[in-house]
Amino acid sequence: MTTASSNSMQSMATAAAKLANITPSLLVGGIWQRTRLSPQKRSIATVAALIARYRREQLPCPLQLAMDNGVSRGEPGKRITHLAF
Repeated sequence: MTTASSNSMQSMATAAAKLANITPSLLVGGIWQRTRLSPQKRSIATVAALIARYRREQLPCPLQLAMDNGVSRGEPGKRITHLAF
């Protein structure tokens, strides 16, 4: 690996580490705390986006959060059906 390539890889790893460090506080402390959308609507939007992007492996936590945020048990299924067509 060349020095330039090695520096580039290290720079990318550093940037990803910074992203990993700021993501929880940005999401939980910032974006999820905004009041213009209710937690239920945010959860529904998140689940819908993951479904639309076919990110099945990422669904368990947002689905549980949706339930914790007051989304009814049957509502995610309705969203999945709607997005399937």
